[in-house]
Amino acid sequence: MLESELLLVALLALQSTMVLKSAWQQRSLWRKMPPELTQLPFIGNYLQLDTNQMYDSLMKMSKHYCPVFTVHLGTRWVLVLCRYNAVKEVLVDQAEEFSGRGQQATFDHLFKGYGVAFSNWEPSKPLRRCCIIEERIQEEAGFLIKALRDTHGTFIDPIFYLNKTAANIISSKMRCIFDFSASSKGQVTYSMLKHLPGPQQQVFKNMQGLEDFVAKKLEQNQHTMDPNSPWDFIDSFLIHMQEEKNNPHKGFHMENLVMTTLSLFFGGVESTSRVLYFSFLVLMKHPKVEAKIHEEIDQVIGKNRQPRFGDRTKMPYTEAVIHEIQRSGNVTPMGVACRDTEVFPMLGSLLNDPKFFSTPDDFNPQHFLDDKGQLKKTDADVPFSMGRPYCLGEGLARMELFLFLTTILQNFCFKSPQSPQDIDISPKSLSLMRTLPDCTMSFLLR
Repeated sequence: MLESELLLVALLALQSTMVLKSAWQQRSLWRKMPPELTQLPFIGNYLQLDTNQMYDSLMKMSKHYCPVFTVHLGTRWVLVLCRYNAVKEVLVDQAEEFSGRGQQATFDHLFKGYGVAFSNWEPSKPLRRCCIIEERIQEEAGFLIKALRDTHGTFIDPIFYLNKTAANIISSKMRCIFDFSASSKGQVTYSMLKHLPGPQQQVFKNMQGLEDFVAKKLEQNQHTMDPNSPWDFIDSFLIHMQEEKNNPHKGFHMENLVMTTLSLFFGGVESTSRVLYFSFLVLMKHPKVEAKIHEEIDQVIGKNRQPRFGDRTKMPYTEAVIHEIQRSGNVTPMGVACRDTEVFPMLGSLLNDPKFFSTPDDFNPQHFLDDKGQLKKTDADVPFSMGRPYCLGEGLARMELFLFLTTILQNFCFKSPQSPQDIDISPKSLSLMRTLPDCTMSFLLR
């Protein structure tokens, strides 16, 4: 009896020691974890965030806590990274571990892990090379110039023409989806309110409408496509589908084609048009900058031929302005990445870091020019993110921005109904994406 009692005491003592040791280890581990805001069940830290200024709200929290902290968006646990060192350590130094594209609640409902913009699909890499080439962008820029000439200098909303240039019929639905996803509600709504009435239901309806529209158009392509003479990206994908019909796991199937086509529209149409739209606002507010670009265009390109992408190497001031437009525009201030948890690299905190940019709150092309007036690189210039979860369409976007902007400025001067000092370029909201103020403007022939 005594022996059994002693054995029981020994077992209880051993168990107590193991429990205390485990508790101490967890306590030590918890101390190493980033600070975490107190959360509420189901909605997490949603009530602590400014729903219209998600980016600014998280940046204010970073000043109160530290450059690295955690928040809960509904049931999603998100690691927030601010400033260059923190973002670089995760996205570059630990690139292998944080190489995923992360989540975006609204878009994940639409793309379901497919496509090239909101997925980790490996076969998307070779498909990036099948997208629009320079000649097609020049052709589209020519159509845009004609449309703007037909306005005869009247005041118009330019966003309609910019979206029509690249997407035409589906642009209005995309803009609605983009505006919703840019809000903090768009970060948490699908998982929380998918079965409840509200504005998100119209967004989900628009998403399904886009998917159905694209699927129908792609089926038409199947009947008109010539395997010996592919016309565009869709034809190239359809040819790969036929070649890989016995290897469905490679991703060349109709569902992925639908989502890839949609993701190219979202990444290459709406994002590019927003940056161009912001560039118009900036140049109307800074007419001297516009005048210097006109001067460089006249010297390098002239008026008798269309701009080419190769011209940019001889146009450092124009290139510096484009870089500064992307920096100060901060169109996508919050990137996404993932490993075991989701990560928000706050790209805007790099683009507005006074350690890298002398006047971060001002529009200043000198941020990207050296003493000799040549373009200079800056580590914190990351409008497309850094490391592995970078924007898959970066090369295409840079080509589009340069060719569209220089072609437009080769032909037009901008005029606002307001005086330059009254033009508002501040965002209406700043969350996953920047929502810009509405404006009207006139395109006057040079």
